[in-house]
Amino acid sequence: MAISIKKDDCVGCGLCLESCPYPGAIVMESGRAVITDKCVECGACVDSCGAGAIEFEESKRETGADLE
Repeated sequence: MAISIKKDDCVGCGLCLESCPYPGAIVMESGRAVITDKCVECGACVDSCGAGAIEFEESKRETGADLE
């Protein structure tokens, strides 16, 4: 699984950044959240996102390779 952020839905509130227990896993760029390679896919950001912009992607492996 991988975590992705729907850029058009991200409101830039920073709740994901605050909830993430792993420093540097999420950064803010141009007012939007971005997942970095330090992410361990714990899901804290998914649970904290009130805008519903962050989700698990079932179609990707941990390496990010598409299975389709």
